Amino acid sequence: MSTPSPLHSVHEALGASFTDFAGWSMPLRYGSELTEHKAVRTASGLFDLSHMGEIELTGPEAAQALDFALVGKLSAVKPGKARYTMICDAEGGVLDDLVVYRLAADRFMVVANASNAATVAAALRERADGFAVEVNDRSAELALIAVQGPTSTAIIGSVTDADLDALAYYASVPSAIGGIDILLARTGYTGEDGFEVYVDGARAPEVWRLLTEAGQEHGLLPAGLACRDTLRLEAGMPLYGNELSASFTPFDAGLGRVVKFDKAGGFVGKEALERRRDADVETKVLVGLVGSGKRAPRHGYAVLDGAGAQVGTVTSGALSPTLGHPIAMAYVPVAVSEPGTALTVDIRGTSAPVEVVKLPFYQRQA
Repeated sequence: MSTPSPLHSVHEALGASFTDFAGWSMPLRYGSELTEHKAVRTASGLFDLSHMGEIELTGPEAAQALDFALVGKLSAVKPGKARYTMICDAEGGVLDDLVVYRLAADRFMVVANASNAATVAAALRERADGFAVEVNDRSAELALIAVQGPTSTAIIGSVTDADLDALAYYASVPSAIGGIDILLARTGYTGEDGFEVYVDGARAPEVWRLLTEAGQEHGLLPAGLACRDTLRLEAGMPLYGNELSASFTPFDAGLGRVVKFDKAGGFVGKEALERRRDADVETKVLVGLVGSGKRAPRHGYAVLDGAGAQVGTVTSGALSPTLGHPIAMAYVPVAVSEPGTALTVDIRGTSAPVEVVKLPFYQRQA
């Protein structure tokens, strides 16, 4: 049986369609996913992301434990800041991609994807052994609500006293909404400016209501997981299980920059990742593909070269609501990865022409 979000009754009242996502019952859409997508690009969307996992590490050696457990250098992150990073296995394969918030000198919060939260929590406990740190999985206690879009600053600014001008991207600050304590972070997964609100699950419905009321004059709409997927795809953001898995290293996904080798001591996967970094020959790399018409490549579809031979597989694809044409990401050999390269995708027996492009497909104006 799927686990309901702390906001499940709120979504029911809004007429949401639900889907099972990594064991959670989450809103897929409330009406039109196209309308919800466009609201995030032009105004703002309100998301329930309570299926995400939150694992706290507290103690004098929390930073050292994370430096060993993850590929990033978390000891270099200042309190109040966050870092995108990954947890890899000993062979360098990605177990999950993460956002890590440093809440204080000796306190961190690791945010994991729902499908991997238990795996990440277990790995962190195992890898923290021997360090002076306590690992606490708070996923069941916390709710996560996001406001994403161009009007998000006006909305959040009307319900909190936080200095949003001073809150940079990938930073967080303790704050309150309607007297309810929250952690306010300027992070997101849509390609737009936005905020994520971490709050006790029991208080989440009240925070949702206050944000809804504040957003009425700013075009805020509730938005489900369907449009979240098209938003992140347009922004070229990887999804675990599609672009990322234990079969790929961060370097394969074009995210080798998150691996920091200049850390004191080793870290899990270091040797394998050094070999991958220093390899003379690339195998496959992640690229963007754009097509024409209305038929979009989908996950698992074959990517073909000019001779009709399969050279790759689509990892994510959709008809872009913002751009108006099909877009996709795929792993292909380096030889056919240059922007401008003409390829085709087998869409249910029909060869649809596509062109390799540099990611992301969409980038908001500063």
